[in-house]
Amino acid sequence: MTRTETLARQGDKETVSFSEALREWGRVGVLSFGGPTAQIALMHRVIVDERKWLTEQQFLNALGFCMLLPGPEAMQLATYSGWRLHGLKGGLAAGLLFVLPGAFVVLALAMIYAAFGNVPVVEALFLGVKAAVLVIVIEALLRIARRALKSLGHWLLAALSFIAIFFLTLPFPLIVLLAGLYGFFRGANDEDASPQPAAITVSPLQTVRTVIIWFAIWVVPLAMLAQAFGSDHVLAQLGWFFSKLAVVTFGGAYAVLAYMGQDVVLHHQWLDAGQMMDGLGLAETTPGPLILVTEFVGYVAAYLHGTGAPAAVMGLMGALVALWATFAPCFLWIFAGAPYIEWINAQPRLRAALSAITAAVVGVILNLAVWFALHVFFAKVELVEAGLLDLWVPHLATLDWRVVVLAGVSGYLLLLRHWGIASVLGFSSALALAISLIGM
Repeated sequence: MTRTETLARQGDKETVSFSEALREWGRVGVLSFGGPTAQIALMHRVIVDERKWLTEQQFLNALGFCMLLPGPEAMQLATYSGWRLHGLKGGLAAGLLFVLPGAFVVLALAMIYAAFGNVPVVEALFLGVKAAVLVIVIEALLRIARRALKSLGHWLLAALSFIAIFFLTLPFPLIVLLAGLYGFFRGANDEDASPQPAAITVSPLQTVRTVIIWFAIWVVPLAMLAQAFGSDHVLAQLGWFFSKLAVVTFGGAYAVLAYMGQDVVLHHQWLDAGQMMDGLGLAETTPGPLILVTEFVGYVAAYLHGTGAPAAVMGLMGALVALWATFAPCFLWIFAGAPYIEWINAQPRLRAALSAITAAVVGVILNLAVWFALHVFFAKVELVEAGLLDLWVPHLATLDWRVVVLAGVSGYLLLLRHWGIASVLGFSSALALAISLIGM
């Protein structure tokens, strides 16, 4: 084991300067396109392969833990990685820098959208990003699968997980629970190296204090806002809605979107179905967590339905409320739970449970990749029920040849020429804009 790996295993927070880590978290935040699959792969490349700040097993342990939590798993994984290096300030820096670049972009686009509607140039650029993201997702899936699927049992878990969520639409928490129970009762694999005993570095009282502090940070500003505007005001309703969303929606961004889309359009009627899909499209093609679509919803909902201030001001406040209620709970989950991850990994049965959950997560990521690919390659995709199965069936006539070309070029540049992610995204966007301008 090299000195770097040894220090990473020990979690030595002095091996990396805070300013150095800050630059890397900023780079991750700017380049984190493509939803959780590509974002996790990007972090793996930076944190494990390039910088060696975490070992492979530490990264996978943290990923399995974050997948158990409600909310955006990629942002929580970034927060944990920052906490691992520099404690509270490192976790805050990594988590905020993962979110803020995309949040500023989504806010700007939401403001343009609310004021002017769709802008063709922006749509063309995003088409290039979508095509490149498909290739990034494929690379991500292969990279994570190679490291997480260590045995035939893990491969079977991944396959069953994909079938369960893609074809049977079983709830993600149920899939995670079953995988965890399988791993727990099966016990640790013989080939698994026994980790050194890990002591819990915090007391129960410290954990309780962390929970209370971060719960207050999350809830008190939203309660004050509701008190100032009234409980029936759209800002108060947005705060309550997105806070509830942060607690009850397990399974990552797509699970959140399924729940949110129905309530936003049908129950609250803040947006119509077309506006909701436009928001999802914006979030899919901007850096940062896919769940930043909540910021778009918050802005447009407050812009259209807010009272007491100019529409643009209400929109800004709605966006801020959505961001606060969505991401403040993530810091609560991580800062309270992070000190226990290594201890869990040191327990053979719990380690086996997390390993099984990580294998099941590969199947879930494959589901997300296929879902994303279908909705990018084809303009129309229909959900068809066939007995017990739910099938996503694309309308072949709606295949977008531009995406095929752009994805092919991106695949050549990324997988064969080994261009960097930023270069591939930029080239694909420029090519898409060129195609749009010449009217092809």
